[in-house]
Amino acid sequence: MGTRHRGVAAAVVLATVLTAAGCGTESGPTGSRTTGSGDGDGRAKNPAGALTWEFEHIADFSGELTDVAALAEDDIWAVATENNGESNAHLLHYDGTQWKREPLPEALGAGVYPPLLEEVGEEALWLRPQGSEDSAVLRRWARWDGARWSAVPNPPPGNPGDFEGADPNNIWAKDSERTAQHWDGTRWSTTRLPYEAADLAVVGPDDVWAVGSRSTGPGTEMEGSGESYSQPASMHWDGTSWKAVETPQARFDEPLPPEPGAGLGQVFALESGEVRAYGSNSFNHGEVENEPQDEFIRLRREGSKWVEQEEAPGGCALRTPVGQDDKGLFLDGNWYVTDDGRCAKIKRHRLPLSSGARKESNQSLWLKEIHRVPGTDEWLGAGHVQVNQSGDPFGAPVVVRLKRGG
Repeated sequence: MGTRHRGVAAAVVLATVLTAAGCGTESGPTGSRTTGSGDGDGRAKNPAGALTWEFEHIADFSGELTDVAALAEDDIWAVATENNGESNAHLLHYDGTQWKREPLPEALGAGVYPPLLEEVGEEALWLRPQGSEDSAVLRRWARWDGARWSAVPNPPPGNPGDFEGADPNNIWAKDSERTAQHWDGTRWSTTRLPYEAADLAVVGPDDVWAVGSRSTGPGTEMEGSGESYSQPASMHWDGTSWKAVETPQARFDEPLPPEPGAGLGQVFALESGEVRAYGSNSFNHGEVENEPQDEFIRLRREGSKWVEQEEAPGGCALRTPVGQDDKGLFLDGNWYVTDDGRCAKIKRHRLPLSSGARKESNQSLWLKEIHRVPGTDEWLGAGHVQVNQSGDPFGAPVVVRLKRGG
């Protein structure tokens, strides 16, 4: 979501598995920004200090929260959906005293999927529709200014994927793999990207990065087959134009596995301005014996070139950042790595029995978004607890707040 790459929010799926035994967990695959992941062994020691997701709000219906954003401690919004067989999205609002259900604003266009909250700086939230083929609907965005919802007069054209609202006069929206829209406070302009892009990160007004893959140029030819080996690609906006940036290539050793290809899927800007990129070198699994292992790509910008990042320890090794505070990075799958390289598991609680979850139930906490409350050190997450129990499984929408211990 907007400004997430500056450590404010992260539009990802994070998974925490809670078993009937309490803090025990199941192991899962390595992290992904788009598909979520298992969260490893919750019983492991936490060398970076105790971090725990505690329940801030448990909604009284079966469903999930798909997004959360905040302008202040007493102005927090979440998008909710109910499991009632219909498209029934609504909002939850916290005013500093209580959480209240609110309808979607009239200014918003209707969509098949729940709308997305986008942060535009720290003074406004935008709400945009999803899942519609109607261009008129897609042009209806709503804006919250701290007091009321109103129509966004000039939303980006089309149905953008990534949206980066650094401030009201510097907004980027990626509307296709090769084009992005830029708002300068007056108008939207279309910019052409050198390569296919998967993600954007805004560092400053004249400092924007995009990463993805390329299918032409060095390293893309597979001799003797006529097929292409996609390579990681990065691009930089300098305030005038997008320029291709030399990016390290990836390639499996011979013999090459079937349909190999490499690319970058995430770019993340630290508060210091350092830029990091993440991706993978993979192939079509299951076609040959003695398959190689997929390769995890982790790069950081050092001066005028990309260099490999040092691998994080333990369960943090194959995970990507979704947020930053003044002590370290939040990673997908509910892990945390400190600035001095210690890896920690974020702990979590079980639902109270009053929620309908039985003592012997299996419970999985899935967070779709984490977000720092502006001007504070407080972090919130939104998602749901999936309760699996005989005869009465359900999803409990939850907002969680990070508690820090010694």
